[in-house]
Amino acid sequence: MTTSHALRGGPLVDLDDIAAATAAALARADDEGLVEVAVAHTDSPIGTLTLAATPEGLVRVGFPRETDTIMEELAEDVSPRVVELPRRLDLARRELDEYFEGHRTVFDLPVDLRLAHGFRRRVLELLYAEVTFGETTSYGELAALAGSPRAHRAVGSAMATNPVPIVVPCHRVLRSGGALGGYGGGLDVKRYLLALESGQAELPVTN
Repeated sequence: MTTSHALRGGPLVDLDDIAAATAAALARADDEGLVEVAVAHTDSPIGTLTLAATPEGLVRVGFPRETDTIMEELAEDVSPRVVELPRRLDLARRELDEYFEGHRTVFDLPVDLRLAHGFRRRVLELLYAEVTFGETTSYGELAALAGSPRAHRAVGSAMATNPVPIVVPCHRVLRSGGALGGYGGGLDVKRYLLALESGQAELPVTN
């Protein structure tokens, strides 16, 4: 069905044509390397996730509770040229779908960790490379792996500010003794992700 709208004192404007022209213009801008941050949304058992990518890879995964602030944060921290461009996130959306469906245990998509710096980035890189699907580690163990055994609080800070949760699996990091610790998406989401990876996930989480 075509949607039209009459501008004041002017002819009917086909809104579908405008949307198609806008999408085509964004696609051309992307092809020409003019889109620095592409954003898309994807449904999941834990709610609608906001995804963002640079030409280098997935730079942000935002939980539902972050929807109202993530665009502003991306514009400030990455580039003001942030646009909704779902096609750039097709691979990320597909791999996340496969993960939540239980068909994927390793993410193959490129990741851009530019939003993490110094020791925090080092820790996230180690977590991404070393702690695999179905495994867990502790803040202390991850600190030791990073070469700073006493830096468990700094590891906790790195997990709390992880810009690419789920893909960089900070849900797999627990306190010593197995307590959950914190999680940016909420503890119910952390429990769900751990249960998913152990084959015990039940009802989806909504928040």
